Amino acid sequence: MPVAAVVSSPLDRCRETARAIVERQAVAPPSSVEDEITECDYGRWQGRRLDDLAKEDLWRTVQSHPSAVVFPGGESMTGMQARAVAAIRRHDAEIEAEHGPGAVWVAVSHGDIIKSVLADALGMHLDMFQRLEAGPASVSIVSYGAIRPRVLAINTDSGDLSWLAAGVRAGDAAVGGGAGAPAAEAAAPRIVT
Repeated sequence: MPVAAVVSSPLDRCRETARAIVERQAVAPPSSVEDEITECDYGRWQGRRLDDLAKEDLWRTVQSHPSAVVFPGGESMTGMQARAVAAIRRHDAEIEAEHGPGAVWVAVSHGDIIKSVLADALGMHLDMFQRLEAGPASVSIVSYGAIRPRVLAINTDSGDLSWLAAGVRAGDAAVGGGAGAPAAEAAAPRIVT
């Protein structure tokens, strides 16, 4: 699947994945590092074992009411979501402006970042983002259109994504199901995370 650009979190594990994606392209797309899609700043929680963290009162809040969480010595989960969503939408607009509607690009990031971007695209409150899954090396696809984002895939690791090259019909669903597409959204750009 040819991509117009690859954007990565600055952490090594993401940069390695981004490099592998670029190396598999027939024509190497531009790639960049974006600090705003780096992992959440977990502060004093960073590097601790999950089974240890699960014993703390804040863990229950992370699981049930993440919008109320500020990690000790770190950032809030709402701050994490705001910076990540703003960066993804900015890159999407820049890539569409340069490559046109329908350009497919890749953002390589982290589970909580991806889930927070998906929650935003789905119109879900951050407190519900723990219901989403974003496994290692999985693919989630969001199409940002003129009217609203649409989530085309979440947490998949199988299948051929070449269907993205044919263009994704966007817009309101026709009465009774099916897809309709206003001309303004017929070839909305996609982001693959």
